[in-house]
Amino acid sequence: MAAHSATASRGSAQTEPRARRKSFWRDLKRRPFLYALLFPVIAYFIIFKYFPMYGEIIAFKDFRLMDGIWGSKWVGMQHFERLWHSSDLWKIVRNTLLLNLYSLCIGFPVPIALAIVLNEVRLEWFKRVVQNLLYLPHFLSWIILGTIVIGLLSPSTGFINAVLKMFGVDPIYFMGSNFWWPIVYVLSGIWRDAGFGTILYLAAMSSIDPHLYEAARIDGGGKLRQIWHITLPGIRSTIALMLVLRMGHMFDVGFEQVWVLTNPLVTSVADVMSTYIYRLGLINLQYSYTTAIGLLQSLVGLILVITVNRIIRAMGERALW
Repeated sequence: MAAHSATASRGSAQTEPRARRKSFWRDLKRRPFLYALLFPVIAYFIIFKYFPMYGEIIAFKDFRLMDGIWGSKWVGMQHFERLWHSSDLWKIVRNTLLLNLYSLCIGFPVPIALAIVLNEVRLEWFKRVVQNLLYLPHFLSWIILGTIVIGLLSPSTGFINAVLKMFGVDPIYFMGSNFWWPIVYVLSGIWRDAGFGTILYLAAMSSIDPHLYEAARIDGGGKLRQIWHITLPGIRSTIALMLVLRMGHMFDVGFEQVWVLTNPLVTSVADVMSTYIYRLGLINLQYSYTTAIGLLQSLVGLILVITVNRIIRAMGERALW
């Protein structure tokens, strides 16, 4: 009996992929133009994401522009050993992880809170105005936003220090302080990206059955109870997906924001892996060494994504795969 059930389960497991393939080809024949829209996206990822991975070979070579990738000498793990013994390794890894940790703990809940507040607004015109104001910074370059931030926090002409002077507080050089700079980094990142993140959570909230809120009101549940027992569980899977994607960038804080806001006075807290790679790779022309750093950075990000994805799946939530 057990053998028969095992055979049946194996048979069903084998027929299921076949059924999926048949349904895919059937759907492809029925709607070919719809699937044709995927071609530009697939071409983009192949050309700009997968094909450049060919250049990762130089992480294991002593790359010289005159010799080319294949003509350069193989050195194996030499660059990785150099990175491991580098005196700058601990500093750039510490700064990268700390800035990402601050952004995750402080910045990740902000779009969720904004989406919940906007979802409760009943005046449509007011809601649209607030949404547009929140989304606008996301479409501006960090060159523009960074200039605004530096101007607002200037110790001599900045608006923030002008307000502090009114209360008898001495001007603070925010951008030159090792204590204030990470705070400015996190808050400026929230200012730029929090509004755009609310779009995803508002879209997830729109799929929640309105009858659940009506039933909660009939049972005497207030706004806070409705948010806790209906809204948050309704967007829990979206929160889990965004957390998985966010963990993939724990070893990468990006380049533009840090580069625009940093200065020599805060190098001890602002020098991260992306700026370190830029300085050594493009300025000092150490291509092989910085490629090794970037490869290691990507591998750590991949491990983090897989780990968090499995944890979320074990918790019973919908994950990336």
